[in-house]
Amino acid sequence: MTSGISRRARVLAAAVGTGVLVPLVAAATPASAAPPAVTCTSARAGLAAKLQKDITAALATRQGTVAVGLYDRGTDTTCTLRATSAYDSASVVKVTVLATLLWDAKKSGRYLTDRENTLARAMITKSDNAATSTLWKQLGMTKIKGFLAAAGMTQTKPGADGYWGLTQITVTDEQKLLKLLTAKNAVLSDNSRSYILKLMGQVVSSQRWGTPYGVPSGVTVAVKNGWLQRSSNGWRVHSVGAFKGGGHDYVMTVLSHGNSTMNYGIATIQAVAKVIHKDLAAS
Repeated sequence: MTSGISRRARVLAAAVGTGVLVPLVAAATPASAAPPAVTCTSARAGLAAKLQKDITAALATRQGTVAVGLYDRGTDTTCTLRATSAYDSASVVKVTVLATLLWDAKKSGRYLTDRENTLARAMITKSDNAATSTLWKQLGMTKIKGFLAAAGMTQTKPGADGYWGLTQITVTDEQKLLKLLTAKNAVLSDNSRSYILKLMGQVVSSQRWGTPYGVPSGVTVAVKNGWLQRSSNGWRVHSVGAFKGGGHDYVMTVLSHGNSTMNYGIATIQAVAKVIHKDLAAS
């Protein structure tokens, strides 16, 4: 009888112990669910810590989910936040469409036709959707996936049924593409790279927001932005850019969704871009 009581007592004690532990475990959950941190590395002393601090501060009061990528060749600096999180591409995929067109033309040993040049210019400089749909259909899924494989953009999933704006993209892959555009490589010819950057440098003024914000004078700018509202996750607002000058040669990607308005998303991207340009210029 005594052993039965002690056994029950032990069971009860274990149960009480469990009960005591439960609130402690629950209290610890928010810490494990904390948002990912900005991580930076750099060959330039003090730059990584400065960028990490300033990008984090720029996002501290912003709503929505933001992903960031930065790479500067001059100082071998890299910053990332949510580098592998997938976002609906909206219009930033148009750079991939043009790169695919040029990659395929190079493989075929041909130049773009006048019609393709006209469509490409409208697609990049004015973000023309009809021109994009025409080129997307012309290329087809096999060629688009072929380019993504050649570029090592393994995280990018093309939108189905002609919905190019719903292509899934990540900071990692967008940064890979921007690096291809800004340095010699076997995937895109030098002429193709300069052509894409030239068009990204001629984007109409009303669409030159985002990553170029706060860029120092004398630094060249190539940009492509995207924006799309959906019933879930509000506005997607993205900006990819390439910048060269002042001793720096850098590419930047900022992707976001969960924005209440398009302008709110733009302001978030520009808060990040401003501190990045400032910190690099000062380094």
